Amino acid sequence: MTSAATAGITTVLHPVSDLAKAGKVYTALLGIAPQTEGTYYIGFDIGGQHIGLVPDGGPQGMTAPVTYWQVPDIAAKLAEVTAAGATVHEPVREVGEGRLVATVTDPDGNVLGLLQDR
Repeated sequence: MTSAATAGITTVLHPVSDLAKAGKVYTALLGIAPQTEGTYYIGFDIGGQHIGLVPDGGPQGMTAPVTYWQVPDIAAKLAEVTAAGATVHEPVREVGEGRLVATVTDPDGNVLGLLQDR
């Protein structure tokens, strides 16, 4: 079993219906301007935590926030959590700049994200 110290929550993505309106709310809430801002995504980095806004749930069709745990080896962690009873929701894929993501569902249907930076 991998030590809990090797995985930490680093990213939380929120599906939003209106990216511009949500961006204003999160800017006010967090007290900082977004570090990434486009028509497909708005991202804030605050204290080592990344908060992302995804219009209409993005290509993965998110309907609720998804928390991503930073892991050193996404394939190994995916194997470990599926062996423990999780189900692959979205297989490993690259989302840019060498970043790999995957999602699983726990036995209650909650979506959990895994993230590996190269």
